[in-house]
Amino acid sequence: MLMRTDPFREFDRLTQQLLNTTGTWSRLAAMPMDAYREGEVYVIAVDLPGVSPDAIDIDVERNMLTVRSERRPVTKADDVQMELAERPLGVFSRQVVLADTLDTEHIRADYDAGVLTLRIPIAERAKPRKIAIGGGSAHKEISG
Repeated sequence: MLMRTDPFREFDRLTQQLLNTTGTWSRLAAMPMDAYREGEVYVIAVDLPGVSPDAIDIDVERNMLTVRSERRPVTKADDVQMELAERPLGVFSRQVVLADTLDTEHIRADYDAGVLTLRIPIAERAKPRKIAIGGGSAHKEISG
């Protein structure tokens, strides 16, 4: 049997309930995320430990990226008595507004070690380019 030795555990649990930091099937919780640019690619890394890849849903509508996942309780035999349950369960969701400079048609998603990594290329139209100066006379003399 496990014994609790942390006197602040109950306080932490109550704080989580008050601040809605855990998700339920009726109330979504956010997922921790990092976002950064790596060369010509924008990278979003989302922590989803313990979530099956089949339980992750990624959608893009216009420039709104939505990541949803669900972590269900592990099914136990009838004779199993839970002594401690600290891992959050339920539905988790995160929405990110993507800039128009990103190519949402070519998003790549990988899931490894509980981290969902999305790689979104920078659109060609957003990359810096040189503008050529055309020849010709911009100023003509006016005879009067």
